[in-house]
Amino acid sequence: MEYHEAADFLFDLRRFRPKPGTESTARLLAHLEDPHEDVDFVQIAGSNGKGSTARMLERTLREAGYSVGLYTSPHLDDLRERIRVDGRKIPRGAVCEYVAAAREYVTERGADGESPTFFETMTGMALWQFGREDVDVAVLEVGIGGKYDATSVVDPVASAVTSVTLEHTGILGDTVEEIACDKAHVAPADAPLVTGVTGSALEAIRDVAGDVVTVGTRTDEGDADGSQPAVRVAYDGRTNHTEAAVSIDADGWDLETRIPLLGEHQAENAGIAAVLARQVGDVSDADLERGLRSAHWPGRFEVLDTEPLVVLDGAHNPGACEGLAETLETYDYDRLHLVIGAMHDKDHREMAAMLPTPDTVLATEPGLERAEDRDVLAEVFTDAGAGTVRTEAAVQDALATALADAGSDDCVLVTGSLYAVAEARSRWTRTDVPKHIRDLSDARDALEEANVAADDVERLDGDAVHRVVRTTLRDPQATVVKEELLRLGGECALSGLERDEETVDVVLMGTRAQFDALVEALDDRSRPDGLADVARALRDTLALDTDDGGTIGDESSADGDGTDVSPDAPDRSAGPSAAPGWTAADSSGPDYPWTDRTAVMGILNVTPDSFHDGGEYDALEDAVARAEAMVEADADVIDVGGESTRPGADPVSVEEELDRVVPVIERIADLDALISVDTRRAAVADAALEAGADIINDVSGLEDPEMRFVAAEHDAGLVVMHSIDAPVVPDRDIEYDDVVADVIDQLSERILLAQKAGLDRSQIIVDPGIGFGKSASENFELLDRIDELHALGCPVLFGHSHKSMFAQVGRDGGERLEATVAASALAADRGADLVRVHDVPENVAAVRTALAARDPDRFAWES
Repeated sequence: MEYHEAADFLFDLRRFRPKPGTESTARLLAHLEDPHEDVDFVQIAGSNGKGSTARMLERTLREAGYSVGLYTSPHLDDLRERIRVDGRKIPRGAVCEYVAAAREYVTERGADGESPTFFETMTGMALWQFGREDVDVAVLEVGIGGKYDATSVVDPVASAVTSVTLEHTGILGDTVEEIACDKAHVAPADAPLVTGVTGSALEAIRDVAGDVVTVGTRTDEGDADGSQPAVRVAYDGRTNHTEAAVSIDADGWDLETRIPLLGEHQAENAGIAAVLARQVGDVSDADLERGLRSAHWPGRFEVLDTEPLVVLDGAHNPGACEGLAETLETYDYDRLHLVIGAMHDKDHREMAAMLPTPDTVLATEPGLERAEDRDVLAEVFTDAGAGTVRTEAAVQDALATALADAGSDDCVLVTGSLYAVAEARSRWTRTDVPKHIRDLSDARDALEEANVAADDVERLDGDAVHRVVRTTLRDPQATVVKEELLRLGGECALSGLERDEETVDVVLMGTRAQFDALVEALDDRSRPDGLADVARALRDTLALDTDDGGTIGDESSADGDGTDVSPDAPDRSAGPSAAPGWTAADSSGPDYPWTDRTAVMGILNVTPDSFHDGGEYDALEDAVARAEAMVEADADVIDVGGESTRPGADPVSVEEELDRVVPVIERIADLDALISVDTRRAAVADAALEAGADIINDVSGLEDPEMRFVAAEHDAGLVVMHSIDAPVVPDRDIEYDDVVADVIDQLSERILLAQKAGLDRSQIIVDPGIGFGKSASENFELLDRIDELHALGCPVLFGHSHKSMFAQVGRDGGERLEATVAASALAADRGADLVRVHDVPENVAAVRTALAARDPDRFAWES
C-alpha cells in the first residue's frame, strides 16, 4: 500500500458524522488486539488552550527523560503531525501499516452502517503507534467535550480541563455548566483533575470529578466561595519578542521560567502542564523550566519577524480572539494590517469585535470547502469599523499584499483559523528540493519518494532526467502548476493524495527554459491562486535569475532539442547560488569562507574521551600547537570541543567544559581562521564567543532554549545539527521514510527558531547529523544527496570524519582516514559548504581536487 492510498482511506472517513460514545473506538482497538494497554495516558480537554498545554506537558516529560507520545488536532500541513513520538511525526510507512491492519475491519463496519469516523480511526492509529513504540507516557488532546470523545477510550493517569466557553452547543449543552460537566468526565480515577476553570463552571466540574486542583491567577476576591486557586500563576510579561516570563507558586514548590507561547492565558496553561507533569513522573524543577521553555507550538501567537512585526495566530473563536488582542497590545506598532481567513461555522462578528480595529483588512479564503466566503468576511470587518477592506482569493497572496503594504514599524497579523495560518506559514517553511538525477534509477526514486502512483512513475521516469524539483503545495495550486508546466512542454507528477485542505507532493520536471517560462506564468499577482509565492521560491531554488546558467547547465545540446544536461553529465547544483553547488551568502551578512567554495573545518577535541583523538590535545599547549598546525594546513575553521558525544559518553559539567575550551579559544583567537565552539550548552557558547569564537556548533539542534538567543546576541554563526540524541545512544533504531526528506523536514523548524531569535539564514549552517540516530546506509544516503539540503536556504556542513559508517566499506576504527578523505571529496563535489574533519592536510587536498575537477580554471591554488 502506498501512503497516498492510506491517507485517502482515512480522509474518506470524514463522510461519517461524529457520534457520541467510545464504543466504536474500543471495538477498533480490540480488533488491533488493544496495542495501547501498557501505556500511561494523560487527557487534556478544554475549549481553548488544550493543544498548547498538551505540547508543554509533552516537552517537559521528554526533558525529564521519558519517551512521550503526543496526539493533537487539527494539523497544519500534514496528517502525520497529529501523532508524534518524542517529537517526530508518525512515519508514512507506519500509517500504511496501520491502515492495512484496520481497513478490512473498518470497511466491514461501514457495510453495517457503523464505520468508525475519521477522528475515531485517527485516535486508534495514535494509540496503536504509541503502543508500537512502547512510549512511557502519551498525551492526548481531547477532540470535543470529554465524556463521549474518542480519546476517552483510555483510563488516564492524569487529566485536565483547561477552560470552558460556549462551544459545540448542539453536542455538549447550551450552558457553560453543561459543557463543563461533559468535559469533566476526563477526570482520572486515582488523581485529582487539574483545571483552570472558575466560577459556576468550576462548581459543575467538581460535581462530576470530585477531587480537583485549581490553577489560576491570584485575585483579591478569589473564587465564588472566596478561595484562591491551589496553584497560582503569574504572567510577568514579555522578555523578548518571542518569549514571556511566568511564575508558578504551589504549596511546597515554586518555579520561574520563560515560555515561547505568549499571552496571559498561556501562563495558566503552563501551570496546568507543570502540575500534570509532577503528577505523572519524576520531574525536577530544572526539567520543568527547560521543558516549558522549549514547548514551541506553531501558529499560536507565533512571531515570524519584527520589521514589520509579523504574527500568525490560529484564533478561531471569540474567546481566542480576545486573548490574541490582549497579547498584541503588549507590542508597539503603528498600523495593523489584518489577513483574515475563517471557517463558515464561526461567529465572525463577535470575533471581529474581540480583535483590535485594523487599519487595513485583507479578507481571504483557505483552500477548503468549509472556508467562509471572503466577501462575507469583508462585510463583517467593514461593519466593525475597519479602515481599508479588500479581498484576495488566496491566503499567500493576501499575506504578500499585506507585507508589501506594511511599513517597518507596522504589524501584519494572520488569524481566523489554523488553516489560514498554515497556508501563510508555508512562506517560511516550504522547501523546494532540487533533485540530483543521474539516471533512470534516480528519476524513479524521486518520483516514488513523492508517492507518485506506480503507473505514473513508469510513464514519467524518462522525462525526469532534466531539472527536477520536489515541493509540496495545496491541491488546487498543485493542479494549476501541473497544467502550466504541461502546457510549456515539461512534466509534473502529483502524489495520489489530492484534497483541497491537504498538501500534495509535487515533482516538477523540465528544462531551464521551461522553468523560466513557468515562473513567468506563475508570477502574476492578478492570479487568484497564491502562486506568485511559489514562483518566487522556484526562482530562488533554481537560481533562475543568473545569467550564466551556472547552477542549471547549458540549455543547448548537440541535437538542439532543448535538453539541458544529459544523464551522463548530471548537474549537481545545490540551490539558491551564484556558483555551482554553493549557497550564496547574504550580501549584508558575514563574509564566510564557504560563500563560493567548500571550506574545511578542523576538529580540535580538548577532551580525554573523544572517540578518535581523545586525550591527545587536552593539554593547553598541545591544543594550541594542533590548532596552529591545522591553520598552516589551510583549515578555514577550527572547531573546539570540550565534551564528547560518542556513544555512551558521560556528560561533563558546565564548569568543566568551560575550563577545557575557554583557555584554548583565548589563545587561538588571533589565528587566521574562524573559531567554532562545539557545545550544546548556551552558557559555554556565550563564554566561548566572549573569548573570541565566531561560530557555535550545536550538535543537539538547539535543545538548550537559550542557545539561539546567545547566537543572535553575539551576531554569531550557528551550526544546527539534526540530532536524535547527543551524546549518541547506541543501537537506537529510528524509523525514517526517507532519511534525507525527514532530516530536511525536521531541520526546517529548527532553522525557523533561529530566525525568530534574530539570525539571518546566511548565519545558520545545517548539519544532517551523520552518525546521530542514523544507520550506516542512511549516512551514505545523506552523503549522496547532500545537495538536497540546500533546499533549506542555508549553508550545509558534512561531519563524517572517522565515523562508524565506514565499517560498511570494511574500515574498522583507526583505519578510516582514506575513507574519510574519499567522503570529503564526494561531499565537496555534491555541494557541501563545509566538511568537518580531524586530518586537515589530507582533506584539504581532497576538497581542492574535487573543486578543481568541477572548474579547473576557477579553483586553482598555488603550493
